Amino acid sequence: MRSENPGSVAERLTGRPVSGERRLSATLTEVTLDGGQVVMVKRGDRPGAVRAEAAGLRWLGDAGTVRVPAVYGDDAHWLVTERVPHGRPHRRTAARFGAGLAALHSAGAVAFGAAPPGGPGEAYIGLAPMRNTPGDDWPRWYAEQRVLPYLRRAVDDGVMRATEAAVVERVCERLPELAGPAEPPARLHGDLWNGNLLWDADGQAWLIDPAAHGGHRETDLAMLHLFGCPHLDLILEGYQHTAPLADGWSDRIPLHQLFPLLVHTVLFGRGYAEQSLAAARATLTR
Repeated sequence: MRSENPGSVAERLTGRPVSGERRLSATLTEVTLDGGQVVMVKRGDRPGAVRAEAAGLRWLGDAGTVRVPAVYGDDAHWLVTERVPHGRPHRRTAARFGAGLAALHSAGAVAFGAAPPGGPGEAYIGLAPMRNTPGDDWPRWYAEQRVLPYLRRAVDDGVMRATEAAVVERVCERLPELAGPAEPPARLHGDLWNGNLLWDADGQAWLIDPAAHGGHRETDLAMLHLFGCPHLDLILEGYQHTAPLADGWSDRIPLHQLFPLLVHTVLFGRGYAEQSLAAARATLTR
C-alpha cells in the first residue's frame, strides 16, 4: 500500500525487523534491517513502474555479467533492493565493466522490444511511458516503437514544429540503409546514462534503474556517450575486446541517441528538441 512508511514496507517484503531509516528523496529511503544490513526502499506511483523495474533488475542480474542490485521484494507500489556502497569511478575496473556489459548484451533477448520475463508491456524510461512491443526487424521496430511515438508527442505538445519533425521522419524512412549490419536482439539496460551507472567502495561498476528490453547493443553505448561517462575510453576498450562492434558503429551514435533525446524532449522541452534535430541531421549526413 502506498500509505505505508518505507520501514514497514521493508519489514513486510523482507520478513526482517527494521531498526532505522533515512529518507533520501520523496520516493527513496535507506532502511536499516535488524543486524545492520541497509536496503533501498523505493516507492513507485505510476502503474506498472515497480513491476517493470524489478523484472528488469532480475533479468539483467540473471546474466551474471555485470553487478546489479538484488531485488529483495516488490509489490504494486514498492521495491526493496540491495544498497550499492558509495564509491568513485576507477580506471582499473572500467575495462572490466566494459567486458561485462558486452557479455550482458550477448546474453540476448527473444526479440527487439521484448520485455524482461514477468515485466509489463507498458513500462517506463525515466518518467516517460515506454511500450515494449516485440519486433524482429530492428530498423522498423526502432522507428515505430522508439522514435516516432516520442516525435509525435513532441509535435502535439508544441515542443517541435512539424516542419522540423520531417528531418527525423526522413531518418526513419532511411533506417534500413543507416542502421549498419543486422544484429541479434541484445539484453539492454535501456536507460544507460551516467547517473544509472554507480561505482561502489571498491571501484566496481553497478547498473541501477533500468528500462530493460531487447534492443540494439549500440543504443546502450550511445547513451553512455550522451551525457558523458568516467573512463569511457577504457569501458569501450573492454567491450571491444570481448565483443567487437560492427564497423562504423561510432558514426551511428547520433542515430541511437535519437530515442533518448526525444524522450528528454517530451519530458524537458525545447533544448532537447534542438539536440534531437542535430542528431537527426548528423545521421543523414554521415
